[in-house]
Formats: sequence, structure tokens, C-alpha cells
Amino acid sequence: MDEKIKVEYTAPDFTLKDQDGNDFKLSAHRGKHVLLSFHPLAWTAVCTQQMQSLEEQYRTFQTLNTVPAGLSVDPIPSKKAWADNIGIKKVPLLSDFWPHGEVTMLYDIFREKNGFSERANILVDGKGNIALFKTYPLSQLPDIQEIIAAIKVL
Repeated sequence: MDEKIKVEYTAPDFTLKDQDGNDFKLSAHRGKHVLLSFHPLAWTAVCTQQMQSLEEQYRTFQTLNTVPAGLSVDPIPSKKAWADNIGIKKVPLLSDFWPHGEVTMLYDIFREKNGFSERANILVDGKGNIALFKTYPLSQLPDIQEIIAAIKVL
């Protein structure tokens, strides 16, 4: 892991488009926690479950003053079709397509040989600092309850 990406460090700011073409700027959410849930690729089983778990817990995230967002290197039209297909209506699915993987690289989780990100959850607190940085095996569905428990102690 890069020295600049550690818990308590300031999260690198970025702006990406979501599945509806809206801008999502990390620093615009100061005062709220932001869960950046990186998934390798849309249209795959574990990634689908990961994003659906965010959608299912959306109300819980709201009560915890947290904005969940899914991120991958897929292009916006793919993100839109996928969101519609798997029932994502509230959670922004951000496209880190071009420049390819730029935000993923900022967070030092780009898998160069594969061209996509690690599976990871990065929790940014209301001050813009990284409160949790966890990667998972590509085949493992992150435990959403573990993330919710981490948010509750912020």
C-alpha cells in the first residue's frame, strides 16, 4: 500500500460521473461519512451482490449520516444498464473509466495486470479523512454489517 493512503490520512479528492451522468465530488460530502465501495467489474456475481447490499442498507446509511457509493472502471452506459438490471435506484455507481482507473490509482488499489480495482471498502469520515481502508479477495463478498459497525464508532 502506498504511504499516502493510510487510515487518518486525508482521502484524495475526486469527481466522477454516476450511472445517470451526475457529478459526484467527494469533498462536496464533507460533514457526512462516505463509503467508497470499489468493485472490480459490473455484471459479475460478487460485484452485483456487493452493490445490492449497499442499496439494501441505504436507509441505514442515511441514519448514520453516510453516503454509500460504488466505484469501478466500467463506462457510464454500462453502469446505467447494470444499475437498472440489478435494481440500484439510490446508490450512485461511479465510473472510473477515463482516464482509465485514475481514482482507483489515487487510492492505490488498481490491479495493473487486470485493468481493474481491488475489491475494497474505504470509509471517509466527515472531515475527509480515511477512517477505514480494507481490501478483500476478489471472490469474497464484503461483510456489510462489519462496515456498518465501523461507521457507528465514528
